[in-house]
Amino acid sequence: MTDFLVVDGHEDIAYNALTFGRNYRKSALHTRQAERGSAIPDRFGSTLLGKPEWLLGRVAVIFGTIFTRPAAFSLGQWDSQTYTSAQQAHSIGRSQLDYYHRLVEEDPLFSLIGSRADLDAVVDSWGQPLEQRRIGLVPLMEGADPIREPEELELWAELGLRIVGPSWAATRYAGGTYGGSHGLTAEGHALLEIMAGYNLILDLSHLSHQAFYEALDTFEGRIIASHTNPHRFLPGERGFSDEMIAMVAERNGVIGTVFYNRFLKPGWRRGEARVPVDLVVDVIDHICQVTGSAAHVGLGTDFDGDFGVEHAPAEIDTVADVHRLAGPLRERGFSADDIAAVMGGNWLRVLREALPE
Repeated sequence: MTDFLVVDGHEDIAYNALTFGRNYRKSALHTRQAERGSAIPDRFGSTLLGKPEWLLGRVAVIFGTIFTRPAAFSLGQWDSQTYTSAQQAHSIGRSQLDYYHRLVEEDPLFSLIGSRADLDAVVDSWGQPLEQRRIGLVPLMEGADPIREPEELELWAELGLRIVGPSWAATRYAGGTYGGSHGLTAEGHALLEIMAGYNLILDLSHLSHQAFYEALDTFEGRIIASHTNPHRFLPGERGFSDEMIAMVAERNGVIGTVFYNRFLKPGWRRGEARVPVDLVVDVIDHICQVTGSAAHVGLGTDFDGDFGVEHAPAEIDTVADVHRLAGPLRERGFSADDIAAVMGGNWLRVLREALPE
């Protein structure tokens, strides 16, 4: 095990905790045992996440999502986190943010990161004995419909929200990668203007391509793509073209690599053999080749995001195994500094530049 810290730019923790009752203070193996015999693993996959695995894998910081799903995309009776109105989306989103606050209150190992001081405290804790280490959570909203109107961002920022992705499917703010290819709406333009005023980070991951370009034209703040792979591996609206990747890099942004087999190998289907982790390295290397450095790519595993260990690369059993990328990266010629940047340093740079003091 190397001594770099891992930062994961996208994990759907609150959604799964509230949908399936998963206790992420327990190990992933404990949760798998508890769910054995239920329909959850077959329909959604076996969890990859848990506190012991985060600690073992030196996962110091996680962008924990607030994810609400439009009812039109509901996964059925399991999917309690769906909405048909702005008020429903707001209530569900607040319940997920409240979950992160409760997690921090109930377990001192977890910390909410809302400032550079919070971030530094978490990072510094990893130089301490195991029992003093902390896992930092940065709230990220995936699909902005829980924000009932742009002016409500002040409330969300006060509650700890630091990153906003306006879309998943289309929202009243922008077209999305599911269910809408239009650009920003008038409310979307207002949302981005207010976001910039509060120094909130814009997540471009699920914007339609038209909305992506419009957002980069109008938003003056910090931008990222928390979990997106290139078109070469993920064709269609969900993937980024090389031009889009270059534009993110020009704004000093970072793109998080997704560990979902279907986003790594075009045409892969559930039930097929798991792909090798080398394909994750291929994604990282492609972004580096397009941008000319290792400064604009990180990890955005999307773990427990409607897929499980059955749908992740073969060498990955839990989140603790993401460090397995270090060896293949080294074999590709990545330096120790570049590997540390990809595994977490690039995300830390963005957070230090964007978070308030």
